[in-house]
Amino acid sequence: MGRLRLGLFLPDASETTFAKRGFYPADRARQENLEKIGGKFLEGFACGMAGRTVGGIESALEEIELPFRGFAYEGCGMALGIRDGIRPAGRHWVSDFVAGRAASHIYMAYIGVGWAMARLPRMCWRPITPPDRLLRWLVLDGYGFHQAYFHTSRYVTGQYQGRVPLSWLGPYANRAADQGIGRALWFVNGADVERTAAAIAGFAPGRRGDLWSGAGLASVYAGGVDEAGLARLAELAGEHRADAAQGAAFAAQARLLAGLATGHTETGARVLCGMPVEKAAAVTEEERDGLPDTDGPVPGYEVWRQRIRNRFA
Repeated sequence: MGRLRLGLFLPDASETTFAKRGFYPADRARQENLEKIGGKFLEGFACGMAGRTVGGIESALEEIELPFRGFAYEGCGMALGIRDGIRPAGRHWVSDFVAGRAASHIYMAYIGVGWAMARLPRMCWRPITPPDRLLRWLVLDGYGFHQAYFHTSRYVTGQYQGRVPLSWLGPYANRAADQGIGRALWFVNGADVERTAAAIAGFAPGRRGDLWSGAGLASVYAGGVDEAGLARLAELAGEHRADAAQGAAFAAQARLLAGLATGHTETGARVLCGMPVEKAAAVTEEERDGLPDTDGPVPGYEVWRQRIRNRFA
């Protein structure tokens, strides 16, 4: 069954290459980094799709080299979301996964579930939506990234926004998806700071803050530029610099929680957040206290993000 699932759902390795996607041809080092991220995502996807037990899947993921391991957990989250989505009953893979080692990769795992939604019929979406009322918005981030990454002409060039058909989402759904689109812009533009900023500037003003949040997150979590490049990114963010810092703080927390922080994580937090990585990550935890347990036009997730932005304003 594992081989059958892989045959049906595993994307070809070429799907993550710049040549296949038509992304901006960055300098060689940046391109290799971003393509390697895609390759490790697919390794994680294969682990999740073929694995027989969560323990076995975890063991395989822990063999992935540390700087790229989070992307493997993201790919695995997608695979397990698909496995749950195609089961008529007894869905348990994602919940079992995040109850184990993936608890420290919760951000990436939930983003991966959003990728699964993008590949499943919409009737399968609700059953695989995580129950966590705060972090489940990350699945929309993953969904937005997927759409911009694989349907670039429509979602990036055409700046398309479509209704996401889940009853609990409400009007905030497109904003959550835009945060993922912003992350994807970092990949689409080959981690080129100037091109990424120009792409964001081409969107409607009301969308730019969320796009900058995603780009800031990707610049720190995925990397690709040095300290000078990050400083230029912060400069180009202009009035949305706090949005970029919020995304960078999320990236710092995601990497620290998983034990995957690198020298680039430290540099990114220092440049975009103005503080060491541990303190930037701590801001996200401090501002999580006392959040309203609500959805609606301004869900608790957005209140959280607002609080973090205010710390960097």
